[in-house]
Amino acid sequence: MANVVVVGAQWGDEGKGKIVDWLSHRADVVARFQGGHNAGHTLVVGGVTYKLSLMPSGVVRGKLSLLGNGVVVDPWAFAEEVERVRGQGVDVTPDLVKVAETAALILPVHRELDAMRETRDDGMKIGTTRRGIGPAYEDKVGRRAIRVIDLADEDALKARIADLLHHHNALRRGYGQPEYDADELLASLKEVAPKILPFADPVWRTLDRAMKAGNKVLFEGAQGAMLDVDHGTYPYVTSSNTVAGQAAAGTGVGPGKVGYALGIVKAYTTRVGEGPFPTELTDATGRKLGERGHEFGTVTSRQRRCGWFDAVLVRQSVRLNGLDGVALTKLDVLDGFPELKVCIGYKLDGQRLKRLPASAADQARVEPIYETMEGWNASTRGARSWADLPAQAVKYVRRIEELIEAPVALLSTSPEREDVILMHDPFRG
Repeated sequence: MANVVVVGAQWGDEGKGKIVDWLSHRADVVARFQGGHNAGHTLVVGGVTYKLSLMPSGVVRGKLSLLGNGVVVDPWAFAEEVERVRGQGVDVTPDLVKVAETAALILPVHRELDAMRETRDDGMKIGTTRRGIGPAYEDKVGRRAIRVIDLADEDALKARIADLLHHHNALRRGYGQPEYDADELLASLKEVAPKILPFADPVWRTLDRAMKAGNKVLFEGAQGAMLDVDHGTYPYVTSSNTVAGQAAAGTGVGPGKVGYALGIVKAYTTRVGEGPFPTELTDATGRKLGERGHEFGTVTSRQRRCGWFDAVLVRQSVRLNGLDGVALTKLDVLDGFPELKVCIGYKLDGQRLKRLPASAADQARVEPIYETMEGWNASTRGARSWADLPAQAVKYVRRIEELIEAPVALLSTSPEREDVILMHDPFRG
């Protein structure tokens, strides 16, 4: 049996929550490897809706749930989520949830810096969630981060705070803001420390032992591949690597241990925040996609921009992630459209492109080349076999497979967990 890594293959919000929940039922361990509480999963289990923004989705099924070293952790958000999930009947204990002792923390100074940058009149607005994720990753790379393990040693923590604020207070002065008080930050961290330290763990070792014992591991990513800080639509990206390769570095396992790479792909395209979007529809069709797909963010409730399926973008993502297969979601949202369009290439300055260019200026100027397909009037909602699908829906799925050069392993036909057509079980490699 193989391990599985799940990543979003577009700009995030592809419906990973349901697929990860479906897969976590078959896994023994679920490990998250990047991001912070700026992304979220909505899960419906036994009629109960869980909204998770930090903890791996396996937690609601009682599976060992790990936050890897590649995740940045807001300890206050973590403590609040623990209590909220406990209030929904899940017994969240350090035996069930473990946080990498080397994970960097998101602090109030990070949240404030994030907001300052997004509200500057003379600055670039990225469209972040203002939750401090980017600044926390900056401090991690700058080697001044406070990590989970630092909370266990007050003297060392004071030194880490002094180093951190030496940098941040210079920035705050530049923004015309008062300096952050070291004693105030120390007091806040001492107060929250008992709520997170019991969960601290050498996650790399826990994973190594689990895999040696034959346990199946599901590696769970946040956001989407086209928001990757290296491979996405820079600078309109998140602050971490979101591609499948990060699963190894972000949890402390060898790359050969990650296993089957599954990309989650929506049957159309959405994006939240700023940045290029070649197939975006700002007309009635785009609004219809958003309304039928309930396209609002789990964490922020921001309305998502909507457009036709971009096969060029997804094919590029397939290669960047080394995807073995994809899970195609929200097919039912397309029910009733008389015709559908799929982007099969771009035009730029009279030339045809088969990939998204690296330049942000060029990304903003590319024009989609569409292939038009016949839609279907019958419903696909709730279908659990190919025989339940209209012929034109089958043709649409098969054409997507051809264009992205990857097989559809799972097909999701509604938000309900069991409404899945399984062509290939990723856990079988």
